[in-house]
Amino acid sequence: MACSEEYIEFVCNRLASTGVVRAKKMFGDWLIYIDEKPVVLACDNQCYVKMLPNIAPLMEGAPTAPPYPGAKPHYVLDVEHRSEAVKVVQALLPLIPYPRPRRKRASAK
Repeated sequence: MACSEEYIEFVCNRLASTGVVRAKKMFGDWLIYIDEKPVVLACDNQCYVKMLPNIAPLMEGAPTAPPYPGAKPHYVLDVEHRSEAVKVVQALLPLIPYPRPRRKRASAK
């Protein structure tokens, strides 16, 4: 089951204080960008963040699960608790790189 648009709007509103938030539908699920960095993965009305050592203290006791079959485990981000979710996202922002620019394809002649 994919995320509902209402859930994505809810998540974006909860994280609005962290920066410029936008969501992009990808492969049936959603990727939430903060200041153009891909920070939160939303699948089946659940949010996930990468399991990075720097946020382990903030995520102590948080459940972990793969966001989709075949994926590595991620922390499950509880966006219901806004202040904790915002702290996690703010800790992740300096750690997450900007996506690489897409290379333009050479036009066929």
